[in-house]
Amino acid sequence: MKLAVIPARGGSKRIPRKNVKSFVGKPMIAYAIEAAAASGCFDRIVVSTDDDEIAEAARAAGADVPFRRPAELSDDLTPTVPVIAHAIQACLSEPHASDAVCCIYPGVPLLDPAALAQALALLEQGNAQYIFPVIRFGSPIQRALRRGVDGQVSPFHPEYVNTRTQDLEPAYHDAGQFYWGVAAAWRAGLNIHVNGASIVLPEWRAVDIDTPEDWLRAEALYQVQQALTSAPTGRGAP
Repeated sequence: MKLAVIPARGGSKRIPRKNVKSFVGKPMIAYAIEAAAASGCFDRIVVSTDDDEIAEAARAAGADVPFRRPAELSDDLTPTVPVIAHAIQACLSEPHASDAVCCIYPGVPLLDPAALAQALALLEQGNAQYIFPVIRFGSPIQRALRRGVDGQVSPFHPEYVNTRTQDLEPAYHDAGQFYWGVAAAWRAGLNIHVNGASIVLPEWRAVDIDTPEDWLRAEALYQVQQALTSAPTGRGAP
């Protein structure tokens, strides 16, 4: 069985009620649920939450909420892996145990269902315990600058000051959208980044929504993508 687990606690601080806040007309969490359903990858889509309003919105969008996340796994400091391990354990009463489990974060309105399917195919090759999406840094990290209180700057890596940009190794960061993993890896608490492989997303396919400014940027990107998707692809007959 392929299981999607969407962890969505109620205590968001930087954007209050972020997971149920309306994003272009729908609760934010609905986008994660709809992308999971559209991918065709999952036998079941479950939301792990400690919050009644989130649970109601999740069910309305088509997800199951078969348990409530305990308080000790619902604070600001709880890592992702124990939350998913708890969800797997809570679903063990199901007729079929999960062999692959995907954690999908709730704030992912730009998530492409095809990326979920692509990552699952890579996981099923058996070469990594986890698969997750990454995005290439727009500028070489070897050219990063340290800025002092007086505005003066100095390079983090002086040895690369005179190296051409095209000669520097590209670097990537976690897109923060989802993590496919074998159930045993989640339950064993294995670190995702140490035991994972990746797929690469274009930069415009993900926004880490932590501030009101991030929210506005995500809405703008979403609306542009929707407009491009619905635009005519060719000229009509004269």
